[in-house]
Amino acid sequence: METKKAKRQYASVFEQTGVPRMKEAVPLALQHVAAMIVGCVTPAIIVSQVGGLSSQDRIILVQAALMMAGISTILQIFPIGKLLGSGLPVILGVGFAYLPSISALVSSYDLATVFGAQLIGGFLAILVGLNVKRLVKFFPPLITGTVVFTIGLSLYPTAIKYMAGGEGSESYGSWKNWLVALLTLAVVTVLNHFGKGILKLASILIGILVGYAASMFFGMQDFSSIGQAGIIQLPIPLHFGMKFDISAIATLGILFIINSVQAIGDFTATTSGGMGRLPKDEELRGGIVTYGVTNLLSSFFGGLPTATFSQNVGIVVTTKVINRVVFGIASVVIILAGLFPKFSAVLTTIPQCVLGGATISVFASITMTGVKLLTTEEMNYRNTSIVGLSVALGMGITLVPEALAQFPEWVGTIFGKSPVVVATICAILLNAVLPGKKGNKTPEELEEELGEAEKENM
Repeated sequence: METKKAKRQYASVFEQTGVPRMKEAVPLALQHVAAMIVGCVTPAIIVSQVGGLSSQDRIILVQAALMMAGISTILQIFPIGKLLGSGLPVILGVGFAYLPSISALVSSYDLATVFGAQLIGGFLAILVGLNVKRLVKFFPPLITGTVVFTIGLSLYPTAIKYMAGGEGSESYGSWKNWLVALLTLAVVTVLNHFGKGILKLASILIGILVGYAASMFFGMQDFSSIGQAGIIQLPIPLHFGMKFDISAIATLGILFIINSVQAIGDFTATTSGGMGRLPKDEELRGGIVTYGVTNLLSSFFGGLPTATFSQNVGIVVTTKVINRVVFGIASVVIILAGLFPKFSAVLTTIPQCVLGGATISVFASITMTGVKLLTTEEMNYRNTSIVGLSVALGMGITLVPEALAQFPEWVGTIFGKSPVVVATICAILLNAVLPGKKGNKTPEELEEELGEAEKENM
């Protein structure tokens, strides 16, 4: 009888609440950490290189990415009151969707301007969360699919430049860079299609480890930053400063609104795939409001914009493990990783060609997620015109920024740096004015379609 009572005090990892056995929870939590950690820090590394940050500032940016991702995840899975937290089993990290716009802003301005725009973006996301039932009808899959598709396309040049060694580096375009990049890509691709269990779920991490080992034969690493890094360091408030520029706010603000709506897809995929139901209204509201609050908080501590991680949603859908303690342990591990500068310093030694080889498959996945969202709508002449024109103008203007040379500088910053802004505005306007079925569906229909598209892409 005592044995049976001892067993009953532990919850199942397939139950949302309760405390499971640690010998089950810890490995499952580390699996989530392995799946997200590289994706979380890679945008920070790329942005730091675009901005020409010192090795010390680069480490601080990576630290902040990890710490704020862990804190954001904890606030999501353990709700506070009725407005903060979804209570759903999700993992958050720095979102790749923001990378094109942030890179452009860092090139034109600085990180302080990015964090100022992020602060305002956080407030906008909170407003979307509080009014999600009213606003979601303006962002049917036709709109969100167009935006996600454009984001994916705009990231390809970044990946190719990194595969070639990083624009501006002395070895840019060398065969050594391409050899290491293609080896990394090959490992990721093989594991994605032929691997099982943890080998498939951690394919990007394993690919980077193999690519990193190969790059050492060519002496591509600089380990000096590791020796200079401290043992432990807390986040430094406003280390990079904060500035406000209307064009930067407009650029990131649109992305925050779009990503707030798109988060419905990840929440829906999590509940439908892992819990056999659609998310409740209060879960969506709490999840999106918390997304805004945590990004607002991150802007003060140097954490780039976060978003729910689809690869971790995929793990939930595959394993059906939804216990909050598992995700709480993962959050603590992520926070601890961010507390130790030497760990962050090791991550910054990853060669650019390795990052390029590992992330191009992620960017391709983002593009195809956009395609899957689009195909939930009927691809008639009206809808293909909306998608085609929006993507053409968004990508076209960005590829030829001098086309706006005679306009005021703020016009070029808003519309000429990132294709997402132009594509989003065009898609919304065309969807509103072109005759025919507009595809503005009920929130329930949109949630279901976004969730199905997300599940199919896992």
